[in-house]
Amino acid sequence: MFNKNIKLVLAAGVLGLAVWQFVEGNIGNGIMYILLSLIFMFLYFKNEIILLAFLRLRKQDFQGAKKWLDKIKNPEASLVRKQQGYYNYLNGLMVSQTNMNEAEKYFKKSIELGLNMDADLAMAKLNLAGIAMTKNRKREAEILLAEAKKLDKHNMMDEQIKMMKQQMKRANMPRQQFGQRSARAGRKSRR
Repeated sequence: MFNKNIKLVLAAGVLGLAVWQFVEGNIGNGIMYILLSLIFMFLYFKNEIILLAFLRLRKQDFQGAKKWLDKIKNPEASLVRKQQGYYNYLNGLMVSQTNMNEAEKYFKKSIELGLNMDADLAMAKLNLAGIAMTKNRKREAEILLAEAKKLDKHNMMDEQIKMMKQQMKRANMPRQQFGQRSARAGRKSRR
C-alpha cells in the first residue's frame, strides 16, 4: 500500500509522461497515461484496502475484512481524513461483536473524523446508542438515537431504531418481584 502523498506524486509523474507523449505525437499513449493518472487520483480519494474490506464485509466475511484492514499499518500517514473515519468505522463494526469498550472508541473516532454517507453516520450513531444503552447511559442513548433517526433519510434503519427504543422502555419499567414478599412485609406480618 502506498502513502497518500506517493499516490499524488505518481499521478503527477504519469500526467507529465502523458503530456510528453502528446508532444511527441503519440496520442494513444498519452490517453492511456492520462487514464492511468486518473486511477492514481481515484485511489488517493478512495483507498484500495478500505474498498477491499468493504467488499469482504458485504459477503459477511468479518475475518477477511479484518485481515485487509490490518494491512494498514499507519492510518494517519496512509489515509485521507474521511478514509480514516471509514477505517475506524469498519474496525468498530468488527470489534463490536467482542469488545464494546474498544468498539465505542472506534465509533466515536469515526464520527469525529467524519463519514461521507449519512447512512454510515447513522449506523455509527445507532451502534453508539446501543453501547450507551448497555452501559446504562440512557440520556446519551436517547440523543444518539434521535440523531441517527434524523440522519436516516431513507428509513433503512427504522426497524432497528424502533426496536432499540422498545428495549429502552423495557429497561425503564420497574422490576416487580412476583411470588416473593419483600423483607419489610415479612417482618410486619411476624409482629
